[in-house]
Amino acid sequence: MWGKILGFCFGFMFGKIFGAILGLYLGHLFDKSLKNDFDKAGGFSSLFKGDDVNERQALFFSSCFAVMGHIAKSNGRVSEVHIKAASLFMDEMGLKGDERREAQHAFQSGKESDFSLKETVHDFKERFAKRYDLLQLFLEIQIQMAFSDGVLAEQEKQLLQEVSKQLGISKAHFAFVLKRYQAEFSFRQQQQRYKQQQQGQSSSYREGSGHHVPPNNNMNRSQALALLGLNSDASQRDIKVAYRKLMAQHHPDKLVSQGLPKHMMEVAVKKSQDIQAAYEYLKKAA
Repeated sequence: MWGKILGFCFGFMFGKIFGAILGLYLGHLFDKSLKNDFDKAGGFSSLFKGDDVNERQALFFSSCFAVMGHIAKSNGRVSEVHIKAASLFMDEMGLKGDERREAQHAFQSGKESDFSLKETVHDFKERFAKRYDLLQLFLEIQIQMAFSDGVLAEQEKQLLQEVSKQLGISKAHFAFVLKRYQAEFSFRQQQQRYKQQQQGQSSSYREGSGHHVPPNNNMNRSQALALLGLNSDASQRDIKVAYRKLMAQHHPDKLVSQGLPKHMMEVAVKKSQDIQAAYEYLKKAA
């Protein structure tokens, strides 16, 4: 269409009526040729296919495990706890065979003395500059690695601050994300203890060893608010706004479409479940 319009205008400018007719005809040929080329390329669907998403996912995958390895070695050596945490993370993602070896190789590369944290995170930021939710999730995964032993060492915190800075995340928001994850970590530990107690309870019942009261799995208000990144004076409106914002940031399908490897979808799913659990508690307690 635009070929016809431009052809007509330029033709009329230089050749009046005859030029306009000739320009219209040439414009028609141009539009037809352009359409054929566009259709061969897959039309607009070509913008969402091809290797671009795969390349983003590969970069997220390799960068994530490399930085995890670097943080794990921040205290001078990688502890068994960090190795186990990385292995469990790979298990959660269902990594096997070549994919698992690639993750292990990336993790190992982050432990090398010549690994450049600044360059790695800078390249990552350049590739995902307009995908803020992915940048934040990347930081949250690194915080998860640092917290794997239940303690955030000073060296680990400094590295996380450097990662946050390179990602373009403000100090205030880094503090917010860190505080939220601490609440998330505490909640998951509570869930794990509850699960273990339930398993022990089931064993006791099977052995007929008496009557036990099932442990309480409910979170409290302060814990639920912390999971949503809120203070104790938060209103119901604050709770709803925080919930919607966090759910939008951690929506698995959206993150995968932006470049999150499908294997890492489980990370976003778990975070969404924790956010949902906190919101449901606060909604019922209102």
